[in-house]
Amino acid sequence: MLSLGIKSGQYIVIGENIVVKVEESKMGIKVFVDAPKEVPIYRGEVWEKTHPVPECILAGK
Repeated sequence: MLSLGIKSGQYIVIGENIVVKVEESKMGIKVFVDAPKEVPIYRGEVWEKTHPVPECILAGK
């Protein structure tokens, strides 16, 4: 897993068509993801209802 330090307002690009932007708000941090419709995006707690926790997450504990 790649770990990046990123400031509010900055973004990363994955491949040619996925952009992840981080914004700080009064409620905490917001993550914005722009990806093609055919790329499914899930919150971790929703994913874990039907899938195991990803190895890269377990390794970080």
